[in-house]
Amino acid sequence: MGTGKSTIGRQLAQQLEYSFVDSDHAIEAKAGIGIPEIFESQGESAFRVMEKAFVETGHDSEGCVVSCGGGLVFQPGLTEMLQAKGVVITLFASAETVYERTRSNKNRPLLNVDDPKAEIERLLKERMPVYSEAGIGVLTDGRGINDIVSHIIRIYRRKAGL
Repeated sequence: MGTGKSTIGRQLAQQLEYSFVDSDHAIEAKAGIGIPEIFESQGESAFRVMEKAFVETGHDSEGCVVSCGGGLVFQPGLTEMLQAKGVVITLFASAETVYERTRSNKNRPLLNVDDPKAEIERLLKERMPVYSEAGIGVLTDGRGINDIVSHIIRIYRRKAGL
């Protein structure tokens, strides 16, 4: 979270003339409630089931940039499913950057804790090994959107053989 997935994803889709789908927004639309309400009323495990269903059938199979939530790759088999569907790019940012980007957004259930910065550091430390294996890493700290998007387009074209 807070690495720029939605912002970068929208711009990337526009540059490639692809559609853009944010998994969180698609899940909210299908459920009819926001993610914080899903977590509160149904629990994180129900949300993870919704994420899996989204990966399986919730978007076009071609010509689409998909932004997925940070916890998705921890579900058994989903990283492999994502990699089979296309080029997977993992955006990275430092804990400080993530904190600055997310501190005023109350729509982040995992950060609704007493010390959100410490929670970000804990999550990054715990998740980094899996994120590193999930896809090609791109650092977003201190970089402009156009620079990041251009970098990802080069990676995509090389990996997709375009």
